[in-house]
Amino acid sequence: MQIEIIEMEETRCKFLLKDASPADANALRRTLISDIPKMAIDHVEFHLGPIMDNEKEYESVTPLFDEQVAHRLGLVPIPTDLELMNFREECVCGGEGCPNCIVMYSLNKIGPCTVYSGDLIPLGNDSFRIRDTLIPIVDLNEGQAVLIYATAEMGTAKRHVKWQVTNGVGYNYLPTVEIDYDLCDYGMTCVKSCPRKVFDIVDGKPIVARILDCSICKTCAEDCDQNAITVTADPHNLLFSFETDGSLSAATTLKTALEILEEKFKKFEEMVSSLEN
Repeated sequence: MQIEIIEMEETRCKFLLKDASPADANALRRTLISDIPKMAIDHVEFHLGPIMDNEKEYESVTPLFDEQVAHRLGLVPIPTDLELMNFREECVCGGEGCPNCIVMYSLNKIGPCTVYSGDLIPLGNDSFRIRDTLIPIVDLNEGQAVLIYATAEMGTAKRHVKWQVTNGVGYNYLPTVEIDYDLCDYGMTCVKSCPRKVFDIVDGKPIVARILDCSICKTCAEDCDQNAITVTADPHNLLFSFETDGSLSAATTLKTALEILEEKFKKFEEMVSSLEN
């Protein structure tokens, strides 16, 4: 199995999975969805009672239930350093909570205003400041305020979807489009009918110019009265793509998924070897 990177951006990746099978691709897909660790807010404390600001008293309340606000905070992407942070239950602190396994945030706003994800202030390491700062959390009315302390920790999507790093994870077979020029009438029907604009015209001939854009809909082959076009799918070469929520870069996410898969395969091989012995 080989990987050829086609597009690599900060939160988006597209690559070609060569010499693989749908089973290999599905194993990678499930790993990307469920097994990549990241930070997410898991514990939220709300201040009860009045909040004073410039000798003015505000009521510590929001239009939403506290549970709804906490849920929204849990879905805010937290910047994650996989080399720095540990799972809380595996940390040397024994799960008590320390800088190696948790990140504390404070949120202090008075209304009227909209509370955004960027209002979460990390207590300590400023590298954990929220990058996507315009995620709306709750609207505060006149006389309302909110004072929150939130704790983020490591987890995976197997525990809760708020720890899911990726979205839009999917793959399709690499298409193959062949043109038999002996049969072609050069009417350019395929060029006109293709919804993905896969074909170009060069020297009066239709050519396949953007094969990766082909969705294997076979419209070109169906509209060709001369049966000059053949569209097939290669199950051993797959076009794979995914996006991240910004907590991890796409490159780090893919590298981590491959490392996790390699570790799983090694453990499985050891288990099979122990049975044979």
